[in-house]
Amino acid sequence: MEKEMLRCLLGSLFLSVFTVCTANAQKINELTQAEVNDGWQLLFDGKTTNGWHSFNRTEVLSPWKVKNGELNFKITKEGERGWDLVTDEEFENFDLRLEWKISKGGNSGVFFGVKEGAEYGWASSTGIEMQLLDNIEGADRHDPKHLAGAMYDLIDASQTSKPKPVGQWNESRILKKDGQVTFYLNGIVTANVYMGGCEWADLIAKSKWNGSDKYNGEDIGKFQKGKIALQDHFDEVSFRNIKIKKLEEK
Repeated sequence: MEKEMLRCLLGSLFLSVFTVCTANAQKINELTQAEVNDGWQLLFDGKTTNGWHSFNRTEVLSPWKVKNGELNFKITKEGERGWDLVTDEEFENFDLRLEWKISKGGNSGVFFGVKEGAEYGWASSTGIEMQLLDNIEGADRHDPKHLAGAMYDLIDASQTSKPKPVGQWNESRILKKDGQVTFYLNGIVTANVYMGGCEWADLIAKSKWNGSDKYNGEDIGKFQKGKIALQDHFDEVSFRNIKIKKLEEK
């Protein structure tokens, strides 16, 4: 009898703990009241593409769709393009967080400091990119500066890039404050650099944007304030829980 009572008591306790944990679990694409009070804002509401548009356009092109609470990019017919998806709003000092999952062999990216205009063809003409990649089968996997979480073509992430397997959600964070930029992938720092001075100039000089080839330098990283962008790299990718907190300048 005592064993049966103990079993029932433990069962009730487990159920109570499970119920509390479930009730306290944060819902997808929603902010907690604490986050709202702390100044966070959603960039994706889980239902619409409000606040976004395709690069150099006013509308969102068809490959970008909202499905099951996810912002999904997928090309479904030959010749189709969605172009990079950019925010309507510009940001300078911020803490950006999001979740993403990539398709098999897939490649995509998240940019900041993006400017639009007839002189620019895509987000990568001006923005600095956090690479999103299938490190196992992605074509870019052989370049340590092109691995998931890397500051694309600028900083080696061979020792820090630890994405989850294809189909699983990864957590990315871009923290930018007064020119200092830090990238995180699944809680691990993958890049940390000040956008200015000798170190930054050296990184640019050793990259594809050094002016010696077809990229001709463009305007990479020249704008402290710009839009956030999600890349159309032809491969399927999904995003959720995209949120940002504006930070005060010094």
